[in-house]
Amino acid sequence: MSSILVTGANRGIGLEFCRQLKQRGDEVIAVCRQSSPELQQLAVRVIEDIDVSQADDVARLQQALAGDHLDVLINNAGILARDKLSALDFEAIEQQFRVNAVAPLRVSAALQKNLSHGSKIFVITSSMGSIEENTSGGYYGYRMSKAAVNIAMKSLSVDLADRGIGVFVLHPGYVATDMTSHQGPVSTTESVDGLLARIDELTLDDSGSFRHAKGYPIPW
Repeated sequence: MSSILVTGANRGIGLEFCRQLKQRGDEVIAVCRQSSPELQQLAVRVIEDIDVSQADDVARLQQALAGDHLDVLINNAGILARDKLSALDFEAIEQQFRVNAVAPLRVSAALQKNLSHGSKIFVITSSMGSIEENTSGGYYGYRMSKAAVNIAMKSLSVDLADRGIGVFVLHPGYVATDMTSHQGPVSTTESVDGLLARIDELTLDDSGSFRHAKGYPIPW
């Protein structure tokens, strides 16, 4: 049994993470701004009123977990704004940076004392953060924020290597959730099946890598 923390746990991919982890017997810590009936039904440990983009909230999370050991930290919380060049909302772009790029680093840094040799940090990123794969443009804030978190986690993988802590970024696929207005062809169940397979199999030798839920590498 592993101790696994999931941010953005009240719905979508985060909720499905909690459901599958609970079913297989892991100790789950679900972190979110506001819990949901679906999350409460899972009977996992819930820490709510935590906005991971806010320093004070992350400090409270750090205090709530003082002395607890984490085998896996899954930074899943994220937001998406559909911006394009003809109608750029720079406040929305900055907010995506705060939530998608800065928050995973903030949480990982705050909880690093809860991690030890063999622990793993994951960020649920997006292939839209791949510069090489960008052939359709648009989505400025989302793409920029995901590219930013990718490089942040690459740096973190280098800095934590001596402690034996692996850091990885994973693309979940185009998943049908509230974030995508349920447009994606991949279900949360299918996505999390793949993500958990990667979480289980990736080792310190793979740290700093960018992978699809199906296992293959994604170009930076």
